[in-house]
Amino acid sequence: MKRVLSILLFMALISSLLTPLASAEGNKSELANGAKSAILIERDTGAVLYDKNSHEKLAPASMTKIMTMILIMEALDKGQINWNDKVRTSEYAASMGGSQIFLEAGEEMTVKEMLKGISIGSANDASVAMAEHISGSEQAFVDKMNQKVKELGLKDTKFQNPTGLPAQDHYSSAYDMGMMAKELLKYEKITKFTGTYESYLREDSDKKFWLVNTNKLVRFYPGVDGLKTGFTSEAKYCLTATAKKNDMRVVAVVFGLKSSKDRNAEVSKMLDYAFSQYQTKPLYDKGQILGKTKVSKGKTEKVEAMTDEPISLLTKKGEKLNDIEKKITLDRDLKAPIKKGEEIGEVVIEKGGKVLSETPLVAKETVPEAGWWELYKRSFGMFTKVDSP
Repeated sequence: MKRVLSILLFMALISSLLTPLASAEGNKSELANGAKSAILIERDTGAVLYDKNSHEKLAPASMTKIMTMILIMEALDKGQINWNDKVRTSEYAASMGGSQIFLEAGEEMTVKEMLKGISIGSANDASVAMAEHISGSEQAFVDKMNQKVKELGLKDTKFQNPTGLPAQDHYSSAYDMGMMAKELLKYEKITKFTGTYESYLREDSDKKFWLVNTNKLVRFYPGVDGLKTGFTSEAKYCLTATAKKNDMRVVAVVFGLKSSKDRNAEVSKMLDYAFSQYQTKPLYDKGQILGKTKVSKGKTEKVEAMTDEPISLLTKKGEKLNDIEKKITLDRDLKAPIKKGEEIGEVVIEKGGKVLSETPLVAKETVPEAGWWELYKRSFGMFTKVDSP
């Protein structure tokens, strides 16, 4: 009798240990049921936590503006434009339909105000105005969008405009949108815009305009601070959302839901799953200097190598990561000019000889080519201090 009781207790114990795992798998099978396609990724590592038809090419609607915002933030980061630059609205930009902030032809707003209109109010008119401001024309900007798609190594995307308004041969996928979100989140200031629930434009005028975020999860799901909704009759209800809890940031993408309520519910379940099952261990912050390397014929002789984005390790909840090795490799054959942000090395994270992550390191500053006179003086040691005899 005691033996039978012991066996029953043992089986009960095993059952209790396995239940959470079974529950987790059950929860995963219930994700994104109403979506045409979906993906869930951890932002820093890019690890895919859930996938449903993520490479299917579909109309992305206003999620297109994720790429528009990438190019805006990139131009700001490179100093090509500034936050307080005045952006003039062309007649063409003012003619955009759909979501808008009702810009008038000739009206000017700052880059910061335009970005508020795009990120919070999904403004098509502001998107085109910014495209023209950065590239001179909408088409030139679209060419940059598609070039950036190639640079990111994405295969399922082609853009025809910076807005997401219906157009032939304009498509993307859940996977590509997830990777674009990952790229956009490199610019930490962006969530101050995408994570704002309401704001105003033209505050000091009689045309004060109230902006309310099209992404309602910003208000109703703790930790959500972006990124972009989408809707057209073709695309249905779409959303690329990001949320941060403790040290982990995740991105959830869904395409083709029947209603905004369904869209928000499915994304909420995906976020719940990620935060209940996984955790991240931060290793390096964005912009952290990890070494210096020589630059041949540069105005300065060395350039600092830094991280271009946060670097973390992803684990299941409760899993421990011991014996982690960090290997930093810097290019030794660099020749000026070197551009700020240019890849000049990498940091590799390993455990037991297995590579867990590989992340590029980039130049902290631009290093111009030195002039001939500077090189001449340097070759004779005129820049080094000579001791008195």
